[in-house]
Amino acid sequence: MRQLFRNALCRKVVCLLMGFMLAMGAGGAAEAAVGNFYNVIMQDGADPWVYKHTDGTYYFTKTTGANVTLWRAKTVTGLDAGDSKVIFTPPATGPNSKNIWAPEIHWINNAWYVYYAADDGNNANHRMFVLKNTSADPFQGTWTSVGKIYDAANDRWAIDGTVLQLDGRMYFIWSGWEGTVNDNQHLYIAPMDSPTHISGSRVKISSPTLAWERVGAPPGVNEGPQVLVRGTTVSIVYSAAGSWTDSYALGLLTASTSSDLMNPASWTKAGAPVFKSGNGVYGPGHCSFTTSPDGTEPWIVYHAARWQGSGWTRHVRAQKFTWNSNNTPNFGTPAAPNAPIAIPSGELLRDRYEAEHALLANGPKTAAHASASGGYKVGYIDFANSYVEFTVNGPSAGDYLLYARTGNGTNGAVWASHTLSVNGSAGTPLHIAGSGWDNWGTSTARITLNAGANKIRFTKLSNYAEIDCIDILPFR
Repeated sequence: MRQLFRNALCRKVVCLLMGFMLAMGAGGAAEAAVGNFYNVIMQDGADPWVYKHTDGTYYFTKTTGANVTLWRAKTVTGLDAGDSKVIFTPPATGPNSKNIWAPEIHWINNAWYVYYAADDGNNANHRMFVLKNTSADPFQGTWTSVGKIYDAANDRWAIDGTVLQLDGRMYFIWSGWEGTVNDNQHLYIAPMDSPTHISGSRVKISSPTLAWERVGAPPGVNEGPQVLVRGTTVSIVYSAAGSWTDSYALGLLTASTSSDLMNPASWTKAGAPVFKSGNGVYGPGHCSFTTSPDGTEPWIVYHAARWQGSGWTRHVRAQKFTWNSNNTPNFGTPAAPNAPIAIPSGELLRDRYEAEHALLANGPKTAAHASASGGYKVGYIDFANSYVEFTVNGPSAGDYLLYARTGNGTNGAVWASHTLSVNGSAGTPLHIAGSGWDNWGTSTARITLNAGANKIRFTKLSNYAEIDCIDILPFR
């Protein structure tokens, strides 16, 4: 009797397992629709700037060092795989030929403007410059180099310029030196009479005087000013402490919208950082602000160190924030890297496929790890013929976004790559930043799927990288 019971139980277990395997599909890729994401929207980059246009398109730029590149997409999390275009390549020589930093794109008076810092190869000569495009679409038309934007009475080192528009007036706000040597970085404001011209002398509104602002000094640093206006409060969120340290953080200046913004006494500085290292995220700084696709949520987009102590080796992150009762932003703490957060309101759900359920061939193995989605990851993708293959569903034929949660622990923090192949295609390289094992990033691609089942294969190409999971959603 016991044997009959055991046999019946075994048959039942086998049937259940077979049903489960069939539900998972060929390649063993279990699908789950989710409304969250792992918070790295670009696995490499610094000084992120995002602007949401009136048609709902997000335009993004960041420091590349060698040019000004724009990205665009209809979602915050889709920017990395969105359209991109180099809109400015510097001349071989001259005052704006080298070290292009922190570009920002603005739509002012029915024209596009990009403000960026550059020099001639000598950091002491860093100044702010302007590009202009009158096309309704910044990916079309002609970008014209307008030249330098500066205070003629105080033509000093300047970076991180941004524009504040308030009640029909315009101001330029930037980080600069008091004199001609790198002693400290201060925040300055000056009036503008057009998007390309400063019409009055600069006024210093903040200096790195607080202890937390002087970590890493000399020099003391105030930089990366960004503006938020809510109700009767103007907030300038800025970055301070050495940008090469884990203590880099965001500070806050506030003023009343009815005050004289050119009067330093109008500005009040918070005594402590309003956003700093925490939850395993280090050196958050140089941010910008936008809203979710449906306009209901404010979001901060910022860079942070890719690993503790990595200094200027950074990636781009984003998270929702709230407002305090006095109309200042409440950023909370950085979202923990290994806990997914809700997607921006109005973005599409995505289908998540865990790598441990994929087809593994020629070396790859599943390993348990607390940092991994679902508690498991796939590594040992070590040989030229090693691959991880997912079977994914395309509700209809068309373009899709692929987000791969990837980790690269190759010695020297060099880049790794896998060949990404869809339905047997020759494939293209999927690049994976080197940040250390179990210090996950997000590699993105735009792919074309057929309606129904599709095979997505990752084959080792260069160096060593692991896969935790992939997300798939329609591109728009």
